[in-house]
Amino acid sequence: MNPRILVTGGAGFIGSAYVRFLLGPRAPGGMAVTVLDKLTYAGSLDRLDAVRENVDLTFVQGDVCDASLVSALAAEHDQIVHFAAESHVDRSIEDGGAFTRTNVLGTQVLLDAALRHGVRTFVQVSTDEVYGSLPHGAAKESDPLRPTSPYAASKAAADLLALAHHHTHGLDVRVTRCSNNFGPHQHPEKLIPRFLASLLAGGTVPLYGDGQHIRDWLHVDDHVRAVELVRDSGRPGEIYNIGGGTSLTNLELTHRLLALCGADPERIVHVENRKGHDRRYAVDHTKITSELGYRPRNDFAAALAETAEWYKRHSAWWSPLLDAA
Repeated sequence: MNPRILVTGGAGFIGSAYVRFLLGPRAPGGMAVTVLDKLTYAGSLDRLDAVRENVDLTFVQGDVCDASLVSALAAEHDQIVHFAAESHVDRSIEDGGAFTRTNVLGTQVLLDAALRHGVRTFVQVSTDEVYGSLPHGAAKESDPLRPTSPYAASKAAADLLALAHHHTHGLDVRVTRCSNNFGPHQHPEKLIPRFLASLLAGGTVPLYGDGQHIRDWLHVDDHVRAVELVRDSGRPGEIYNIGGGTSLTNLELTHRLLALCGADPERIVHVENRKGHDRRYAVDHTKITSELGYRPRNDFAAALAETAEWYKRHSAWWSPLLDAA
């Protein structure tokens, strides 16, 4: 039987890429996909333009915390892939309540509905930030969680709730934890699009602290391909790290962005470090590689250049967002 998949947050940056992957021209077909998205500042139906006319796509505007709506949708679907989340660390420092509501309560509402209606598979999409800052090495799925920001703590709580529903109720839960995503259509509150947009608009780029904070970078297309491998072939109750394989300091990344925009280093403005700023994230994705055959396909340098070109061509999309970011 062809799956009926409910994708929460499917108008967001990563969720929409997943929907385009499921319903695009190279997709296997035969999937009925419903997007549930609240359309907050971070959601945009423009991201679904490539598949909006697909007869297998249904869009529902709504909140994952709306128990009645979520229950009705869960009753009509076999699987849930849960992307919906408040995700910007800076915003979580200013207002952690919104993150707890959406990321924790929203996940619980979805899990309750999944149990009530016999949803077959529940994929909880999470982040490497739940492992906290690592002085060296890379986090394995079995490592303890040490979140330090309100955002990361809310995602860790959601992961634990989901896994508890597998242990207690036997719900087929599969958790993914990815490194930093980038690519077209990303809201300019995040580092790469924020810096690209600022440079293209003739402005400066605000770099936190000494710029030596290290992140692993993952193209969004590689991420959603990995999520689909987990949904299709992952094991119940398991966690899968998804890495990109390119670790850079924020300063190194900034210089690459400067070069792509033809800008001078004088455009960098060092600003006061963010509160509790984790120094380094890294995940070991050996498990998903050995079990499911995942490997990142996008060359980082080429993908970063393609992303910069997209932002150069789509200033009408990001300019209003940059002003509000």
